[in-house]
Amino acid sequence: MRVLVQRCAEAWVTSDGVEVGRIGAGLCCLVGFTHDDDEAMLAKMADKLWNLRLIDDADGVMNLSVADTSQSLLLVSQFTLYGETKKGRRPTWINAARPEHAEPLFDAFVVRLRELGATVETGRFQTEMQVGLINDGPATVLLEL
Repeated sequence: MRVLVQRCAEAWVTSDGVEVGRIGAGLCCLVGFTHDDDEAMLAKMADKLWNLRLIDDADGVMNLSVADTSQSLLLVSQFTLYGETKKGRRPTWINAARPEHAEPLFDAFVVRLRELGATVETGRFQTEMQVGLINDGPATVLLEL
């Protein structure tokens, strides 16, 4: 499981020209799964994301998490996080989980974060989406387990 996390002042996602998710300040997260990911792994990742100290405190130090603030999460499924480019010039997504495996994991990830107390908005699984965001500083990290 991989989660590309970008701290944002605002983020939104549209599908088929319709806005399906929007947050104010928080974290915009692209979420990808591989073949051997399971619910135990996503529970650990949810806890890691919920408690990730990527938000500035009063002194401007990245010392707060979504758990510590009222900020939100925008989660967008993104199988291309598992793109492999070691050979040639055309990526392969052989390591990305098939939709029938990834979609229930994505849904369970959202549920788990909401159980922790997160305000979560999402895109629509397996659709063409456009994601927009206003970055909040140079704060982008890749989470893996």
